[in-house]
Amino acid sequence: MYPFTAAVLVVLCGTASAIVGDWQQCGGTSYAGDTHCATGSGCVVINQYYSQCQPGAVPVDPVPETPTTPETPVATGTPAGTGPGKTLQSGYYWIRAVAAPNYHKYMQTKPLYAPGTALLGDYTTAGQFQVQDGQLVQLVSAPGEAVKQLYATVSKTRSINNASLAVSFTAEKNAYGTFKFGGDDLQWSGPDVTRPNPSAWFVCTGQQMYINLGNYAYQTPSGCADQTIHYYNDKTANN
Repeated sequence: MYPFTAAVLVVLCGTASAIVGDWQQCGGTSYAGDTHCATGSGCVVINQYYSQCQPGAVPVDPVPETPTTPETPVATGTPAGTGPGKTLQSGYYWIRAVAAPNYHKYMQTKPLYAPGTALLGDYTTAGQFQVQDGQLVQLVSAPGEAVKQLYATVSKTRSINNASLAVSFTAEKNAYGTFKFGGDDLQWSGPDVTRPNPSAWFVCTGQQMYINLGNYAYQTPSGCADQTIHYYNDKTANN
């Protein structure tokens, strides 16, 4: 009796995609969120696992997932390991901030124990790390299992006010710059970068971590906090 009813229902039930804010994720392997950046911004590929809306960038469609073989590790959202647990394993450290607004927030990945974004989060999900030959590695296997590690990977593409570098964890070794502990603080240096403070980090929206290429606590971008992060070797992480 009403031949257009079905068509009307389809229109009414449809939902528009949300606009992704500046400096937020808009793509990457296994990313299932919104992909459209605001007017005047574009989705910039930081690495295989993470693309970001950046003001002034040419709008592009996020890079689709690349078909892979079993020899090519990719982010699946499935943990690369079951995790080392809440007791610190021999040779590894917790890494945490020691100042507001991220006091005793701990370095970890999202998804947990899987390739993805580096962030500061709750002590109950803290990752365990060490520096090996300039690589920052995270232990993701359980005690007694064959050792599985992820590597902190630094993007060469500048982001957030052109003064920072995004950090993610992948199954492949980092190819840009080197990590080390300077005392107890985590530092990064690059071959073509002069940093006023090699220990300076930004923690921005979603607790995502970036290497701060500028001066500490100077012209801090909106939505970010200046932090230094430090290793901690007590038996358990605490709040």
